[in-house]
Amino acid sequence: MDDRISGRVKLVCGLDLGDRTSTFCLCTGEGETVEQGRVQTTAPSLARRFEAMAPMRIALEVGAHSPWVSRLLRQWGHEVIVANARKVKLIGNSRRKNDRIDAQTLADLASVRPRLLHPVEHISAEAQADRAVLRSRDALVRARSGLISHVRGVVKAQGERVVSCSAEAFAKKAASSLPAGLVEALKPTLEILSELTEKIRCYDRQVERLIRERYPQVQRLTQVKGVGPITGLAFVLTLGDPTRFAKSRTVGAYLGLVPALRDSSNSEPQLRISKEGDPYLRRLLVQCAHYILGPFGEDSDLRRLGQRLMVNGGKNAKKRACVAVARKLSVLLHRLWVSGQKYEPLYSIAGQVSVPMAA
Repeated sequence: MDDRISGRVKLVCGLDLGDRTSTFCLCTGEGETVEQGRVQTTAPSLARRFEAMAPMRIALEVGAHSPWVSRLLRQWGHEVIVANARKVKLIGNSRRKNDRIDAQTLADLASVRPRLLHPVEHISAEAQADRAVLRSRDALVRARSGLISHVRGVVKAQGERVVSCSAEAFAKKAASSLPAGLVEALKPTLEILSELTEKIRCYDRQVERLIRERYPQVQRLTQVKGVGPITGLAFVLTLGDPTRFAKSRTVGAYLGLVPALRDSSNSEPQLRISKEGDPYLRRLLVQCAHYILGPFGEDSDLRRLGQRLMVNGGKNAKKRACVAVARKLSVLLHRLWVSGQKYEPLYSIAGQVSVPMAA
């Protein structure tokens, strides 16, 4: 092996992860290419290539394989930078794009100025496994919603309607109101719906157990009426370490709930929210905002904020209000988490030193 690869010179590596094989580019700290090659995207193959090498800086793009690969590389003593693929336009929008060029670009950026990669932090393996519980539950909920829409559509095409009810009770109540000609066609679907509902309940019990045994801090977040165990656990698992946010207000931007920016000279166009970060948690927070602004939401600073925006806004005022409340809610949840203080719904009126509503 070349002396430069054996560890005498500090190396920088760009690793373009693929589903089956990955491409790497080894460079010196000055950007001189030392070696390029491919390696299978498996733990044994990566170990044979990188485990015995001297510590180096390795840059890779965030993706399906980046969590476990980054953990392995750190375990072997390497400095790992996981690049935010949405912000590295030099790679994503390049007119000359292939695995070799992408790996070399990652190595060049990591050797010159790593912050240009906008590094992201992956959660631990344990937290990733716990988050899989939430994602699996969400997949079943979406499947159930799709099947319910299918049943309603088929029945409506026959000039009938299924009784209005909750998703949990749909399978039982719809069975008694199906047209005679559709019973044979839809009965198996209703049986699957019943099984899905039971599996979702099992996931709900698993979520409660996780909160009780591993994530008791979620109980601080569910003080806010409208925030349930699912949203609270998703918030804790997605953010990971809350202390990495110097200010609570940055959480809204981290979750893509703030407008994108494209200011230039005297032009300041109003853009849509950036939608960066985790889309699942963002969707949950918006759902919570709908509850807070709905008929069952309690009187609170969050609700009053949304109501002001709906009154003063124009077209799409309610949508804007829900997003604004979701952003404020993310800030509030972070403050509740790091401070451990009691939630005061009407803090601005009570004037108590509890949980300030950050801007």
